[in-house]
Amino acid sequence: MWTEADNKLKRTFKFKNFSEAFAFMTRVAMLAEKMDHHPNWSNVWNTVDIELTTHDAGNTVTEKDKKLAAAIDKLV
Repeated sequence: MWTEADNKLKRTFKFKNFSEAFAFMTRVAMLAEKMDHHPNWSNVWNTVDIELTTHDAGNTVTEKDKKLAAAIDKLV
């Protein structure tokens, strides 16, 4: 579930292992590139933390972030 805090949409995704987490990140990367909107994220072993904010809008949450979040949810 995405939460909004500090002008960011945030969500943590957990997977069985590093390979699954990395595969998910690859799918998100392709999606983000297509949408021309890129996440701030980190990965440690089976966990991927994603933060979405729109830099061009003064680092606030915009419709672009909400659309990307919804698209990411469909990948899980």
